[in-house]
Amino acid sequence: MAGSPELWARWGEWKKFDARGMKGGEALILELNRIVYESGFSSPITSTRGQRARIHYLDSKAGRAELRAQGVSDRAMRSWFRGKSRPGKANLERLDSAYWVRRRENLIRSGWLKRHLDNNGRGRRVEIYPVDQSAVPQSRARVNVTERSITVRYVWADLVDAWADQDAGLMDEIWDDIITDLDSDYAAYAYVSSVGIGA
Repeated sequence: MAGSPELWARWGEWKKFDARGMKGGEALILELNRIVYESGFSSPITSTRGQRARIHYLDSKAGRAELRAQGVSDRAMRSWFRGKSRPGKANLERLDSAYWVRRRENLIRSGWLKRHLDNNGRGRRVEIYPVDQSAVPQSRARVNVTERSITVRYVWADLVDAWADQDAGLMDEIWDDIITDLDSDYAAYAYVSSVGIGA
């Protein structure tokens, strides 16, 4: 199996002709972010319900510590947790940021994300969308690079660990492992427009 540098060496030749895409590891990061985001509260931070849900979620030692890290004062927190006031405009973004940091950490710590993606050993279907070549001159475009779909097993624990550690290099290596199952076409998918995980 070829490593990342070898896989992506050919990309430089046609990227200069305006192909649009990103490394597969980057696409995986964005997709995991989407899954975590969609697992959270659906009520927006601007709604009373969304604010109350986030305040309740952060009513813990770790939640308060994250609110402090986001710049929320102890006085404001006490007032929110006692139900005496709601966050002002300046604190809405801080409250939302604290919620998403804690949500991400809790999904990692609890093992939910790994279990969810592993799907009892059955894995998940990954849809692979090739780079956008619409601006590439016809003579330079790669032909027959189509959307692909593949069932991925056994990498989810390592993938979530790399994502949690924000290790982009390891995410790229895991992507290389995933695309080697695409037979001889795999090098064409080192860079992609996006990926979708059927989760």
